[in-house]
Amino acid sequence: MTTDTNQQVAEPAEPEPDLSCDRRTARSSLIFGALMVVAGIVMIIDARRLPGDGSAMGPAAMPLAVGVLLALTGLWLALRSLRDLRAAVPGQPLREHAALRVAALAAVLVAFALLLPVVGYVLGSAALFVATALLLGGPHGWRLYAVGWSLAAIAFVVFDRLIGLTLPTGPWGF
Repeated sequence: MTTDTNQQVAEPAEPEPDLSCDRRTARSSLIFGALMVVAGIVMIIDARRLPGDGSAMGPAAMPLAVGVLLALTGLWLALRSLRDLRAAVPGQPLREHAALRVAALAAVLVAFALLLPVVGYVLGSAALFVATALLLGGPHGWRLYAVGWSLAAIAFVVFDRLIGLTLPTGPWGF
C-alpha cells in the first residue's frame, strides 16, 4: 500500500465581491421596473385596439409581443429590486463620471439617428450596441463586436427581408 505524499495545499479563498446594493439604486430600479410594467400594459392595450386583418402576423403582432416582453421584464426588475431593497445598505450610487456617461449616451443616440441613413441599419445598429455597451461598462474584446454585428444583422434580416419593413440600407445594401 502506498501513501500519497503530494497532498494539495488549499489556497486561500478570494474574498467574494460585495454585491450589496444601496437603497437609492434599489428604489430607482423598483420605480423603473414599475414604469416598464405600466408601459408594457399600455402597449398591450394599444396593440389589441389595432384593426386585425385575420392573418396570424397582423399589424398588432409585434407591438403585442414587445408589450408582453416589456411588462415581464419590468415585473422581473421590480421583484428583484424589492428583494435587493430588503438587504440594501445606505451609500452613494453614482459612479465616477456618471453625468459624462449619460451625456455620451445621448450623443451616441443622436449620432445614430443622424448617421443611420448614411451608413445603413446593420452598421449603425452594431455601432450603437458596441458604443452603449462600452459606455455602460460592458466587457471589451472581439465578442462585443461580434454580438453587436450579429444582433443587428439578425434584426435586419427579420424585419427587412422576412416581414417586409424597409430599413435603411446604406451604401453596402444592408
